[in-house]
Amino acid sequence: MPFKPFSTPNNRLNIPRTVLIGFGFFAGALLWALYNSFVPLLLKKFITSSAIVGAIMTIDNLFGVVFQPLFGAMSDRTKTRFGRRMPFILIGAPICGVLFALIPFTQNIFLMMLFIITFNFTMSAWRAPMIALMPDLTPPHLRSRANGVINLMGGIAAIIAFLGGGRLADVAGVEYAFLMGSVIMLISVGILFAGIKENKLLREMHFNVASSDNAASDNTTTSATITEHNLTEKSAAPAKAAIQVQTETTRKSKLATLNDVSNNLMSGLAAFHNLSGAQKTSLLFMLLAIFFWFCGYNAFETFYTSFAVTELNLSKGQATLLLAYFSVSFVVFAVPAGYLGEKFGRRKLILIGLIAVLLLFLGMAFSNFMLFLRIGLIFAGAFWACVTINSLPMVVELAKEKEIGTFTGYYYFFSFGASIISPILFGIIRDFTQTYQTIFVYAPVCMILAIICMLRVRHGDAQLQPVNKPGEAGNLSE
Repeated sequence: MPFKPFSTPNNRLNIPRTVLIGFGFFAGALLWALYNSFVPLLLKKFITSSAIVGAIMTIDNLFGVVFQPLFGAMSDRTKTRFGRRMPFILIGAPICGVLFALIPFTQNIFLMMLFIITFNFTMSAWRAPMIALMPDLTPPHLRSRANGVINLMGGIAAIIAFLGGGRLADVAGVEYAFLMGSVIMLISVGILFAGIKENKLLREMHFNVASSDNAASDNTTTSATITEHNLTEKSAAPAKAAIQVQTETTRKSKLATLNDVSNNLMSGLAAFHNLSGAQKTSLLFMLLAIFFWFCGYNAFETFYTSFAVTELNLSKGQATLLLAYFSVSFVVFAVPAGYLGEKFGRRKLILIGLIAVLLLFLGMAFSNFMLFLRIGLIFAGAFWACVTINSLPMVVELAKEKEIGTFTGYYYFFSFGASIISPILFGIIRDFTQTYQTIFVYAPVCMILAIICMLRVRHGDAQLQPVNKPGEAGNLSE
């Protein structure tokens, strides 16, 4: 008999149900944490160019942009006795588990690339349907709280990956860390399937929402919500991103047509055009800041284990364990960072976070002392939470309610662009300098550029005053 934690009133978040849904997110975050830590090291056995390794590590982002919206729309139109989303999860997750486990066992670069590409494609096939379960089964006014619970589970998955996977890699070998990830992922998906009966819960949602005059929200899945979870999935490993560019809204199980795409594009341009001149300037510099700081972070995330192995002479497991300090700190500080941003100002907290991360990166460049590196990563995780937790709210603060999806799309276009460009760009720099130490020059330069852009931002803080000037949204009180 499956667990049925479904008696929570409609105005309160059903925590047990949300946790059960979160097991799907947990499964994906666990695999991405291991993938991003170990795959660059495995590729280095066959490929000497860091630029090529960086390009390979962007495959997941490219596939996310191209295929995830397609499979998300396809799941909108699917009808089975298991539900709309669950068939994609039940088929895609086991295939991913097998492919993931096989990656470290390959002794041939062509076979490894076959497994990597197929794994990334299959992840794209079930990740969007899996993430869509939360907005499907959660009332609209409770989705932010549910997102917090699910993000926490993603962070826990990253910690398990870094601590358990790192230790197992040292004791038994990298192959067993991948096997551990596959087994835990399959168990997590099994818990999701056993605890969440999608069709039954959708019927309950339709009944409850209809009684609250909000039935329409159950038939609409926002791509912005899906994309928000993808960011945290990869950024929780640590804080990964994971990050998607998708259309404004996928409406009522319709296949997107060329006309739909054109309308969404025009809607996005119109939303920007409707801003005041000052708001446009703030938004543009905010998006540029997001691009630059994710350029720095994504290079650090992709190549830090390579730096630790080659420059610090650590084992692969020890290098991965170092990232656990960053991830634990990020998870612990994620909720306080949001609270502090609302209390003292998002812009101020982001600037403090960027300056602190900049100084910590510079400090780590001049020290190989392990205790200092661990402490530095702990503080870097906390200050990075100050940056990333408050950045999306700053962007959507400028949006009208009906334009939130569009502004979320702006955010993910720039952050996803950084995750595609930066690993390749730093890989080229590393090939030229022949040292991973340059990551502590590259990342600080990116943070400096982000700080310069943030200093030009004058809109996007929480609206502390009940009344704003006409045409203004979320002005900063200086």
